[in-house]
Amino acid sequence: MFEKLGKNPEFQKVYKRGRSKANKYLVMYVLTGESGPSRYGFSVSKKVGNSVVRHRVTRLLRESVRKNDAFVREGSRIVIVARSQVKDKKFEDVDGAVIHLLKLHGILKM
Repeated sequence: MFEKLGKNPEFQKVYKRGRSKANKYLVMYVLTGESGPSRYGFSVSKKVGNSVVRHRVTRLLRESVRKNDAFVREGSRIVIVARSQVKDKKFEDVDGAVIHLLKLHGILKM
């Protein structure tokens, strides 16, 4: 199981000091150089949809991270922000978008 980022100050630290890369469905902020296991945070705003849609997107992101966490370098702090285009997508599309951004950031061990 992956570890989650805690409260708002941890998210703000990643937003301010981390690098961001984006694709059609997601924006990913990454802060490297921390100690310990990689930690993840998810942000799905009301622009994406109602609470049912937002929760579904969050579950898809969480599952993708759970599946790929073993391939991510230790000590990364990652915040994944969903864009509105992701709301109708299947797991394969979301998972592909997460892997794409991990590769762009260069923190994938594969």
